[in-house]
Amino acid sequence: MSIQVRLSDRQQQVLGATVRQYIATARPVGSEALVEEFNPRVSPATIRNVMGYLEKAGLLFQPHTSAGRVPSDSGYRVYVDQLVTPSEEVARQVDQILSERLSLEDSSLEAVLRGAAQILSTISGYIAMVTLPQSRGLQLRHLQLVQVDPGRVMLIVVLDSYETQSTLMDLPQGSADEPPDSEMVERELQILSNFLNHHLRGRSLCEIATLNWQDLGREFERYADLLRLSLMELNRRAQGTFSTQIVVTGVAEVLRRQPEFSELQQVQTIIHLLEAEQDQIWSLIFDTSDAEQPNRRVTVRIGSENPLEPMRTCALVSATYHRGTLPVGSVGMLGPTRMMYENAIALVEATADYLSEAITQG
Repeated sequence: MSIQVRLSDRQQQVLGATVRQYIATARPVGSEALVEEFNPRVSPATIRNVMGYLEKAGLLFQPHTSAGRVPSDSGYRVYVDQLVTPSEEVARQVDQILSERLSLEDSSLEAVLRGAAQILSTISGYIAMVTLPQSRGLQLRHLQLVQVDPGRVMLIVVLDSYETQSTLMDLPQGSADEPPDSEMVERELQILSNFLNHHLRGRSLCEIATLNWQDLGREFERYADLLRLSLMELNRRAQGTFSTQIVVTGVAEVLRRQPEFSELQQVQTIIHLLEAEQDQIWSLIFDTSDAEQPNRRVTVRIGSENPLEPMRTCALVSATYHRGTLPVGSVGMLGPTRMMYENAIALVEATADYLSEAITQG
């Protein structure tokens, strides 16, 4: 979501200073709190006038008549879109920590994802979420066609996660009245398995399901429909039953470090969402629509931009991680709208980049 608001340099400076001050203190910001930052270039009266303009524009608001100003969701949005530069230093630090502490050579993939989430939540003080990679993005490691009884064939697929999937299919009937010789069928299935492994190894199930099956060659024409239906069935299962499991860490960190999460009822609804409604959160953080926009690798949803009611007082920062060029999972960070966006965006992006490189190379 983007808000088209034209602000002068002075208005941008005051908005940025107000947001940063509120993020640091969690207290409404008065003009006197900003005088030191601008002094002696800008008078207190000028700052008050600019804050008044920003309030009329809907970017700031007063929680109480006598209080200072607080950024609105729209104010945060303008701040993120126009004023934030992700911290390169923070990105380098988290990349170094991830590289030093995590390795696919020494740990399972799930252990690496859990470790990355734990590191992310500890550094940020927010809730970190990492989705497990989806089987629809996993690549084929080995394929085997096996005759289990006359007229029936089992297709066995081993993915590069070492997950095994299989499906039983009826063998297409030949034109001859007599059933085919069992030994001949086994030889043909082995030749076809070798041929397919040569051409399909390293491809994802999505790619395999959309291949041009005429390329199999005329000698395998009898099995083309069987194979196509088998792989489409495997792909359908992968698409329909993929894991929406999300590794979640940092709830204790948020409770300890963020005053916005001190209300028990709010915390309970968010915890329920994280534990019992992960499929709803998954669809938010594993969203590739924004990830393909130039210069927008990280998606930031602020307050009311979140479609789930318990999250409308929160900010959600997310980015996808890839196997090669294919998005297979995501990294997310959930915290108050009073979030250090410079750091949060850098942390999420750097973690997604690390996981992409680790999974692609591993």
